[in-house]
Amino acid sequence: MANIYFSSPIMRKNKKVEAVAGSLDTILKIAKEHGIKIPHECEDGECGSCLIKVTHLDGERVKGVALTDKEREVLKSIGKLSSKEIEKAYVNDLPPSYRLACQCVVTDEDLLVQFTGEPGGA
Repeated sequence: MANIYFSSPIMRKNKKVEAVAGSLDTILKIAKEHGIKIPHECEDGECGSCLIKVTHLDGERVKGVALTDKEREVLKSIGKLSSKEIEKAYVNDLPPSYRLACQCVVTDEDLLVQFTGEPGGA
């Protein structure tokens, strides 16, 4: 099991959700199942409206899932992914802080997911 803590100024309070590790569910799907309203439009990794900031809470045990090609291109185009972060993601297998909720799959680690409530804002 993984614990996901959702935080946003549009929520009355932060919400903790348990997610099944290895289920291949995206953060967006998990959020929707628990009534958490992350802004989204295409749900296919092309528009960037479901931008989130992900903090890995298990210290040195970061296991984030790699970026999809679509996600990498969208994050680069909106200025949320630098060349240095792309290198870290590929060379050191470390996921960047900013992700698209519709593309980011939960592993067996605890996460803090932050979003502004505005499409494309994190």
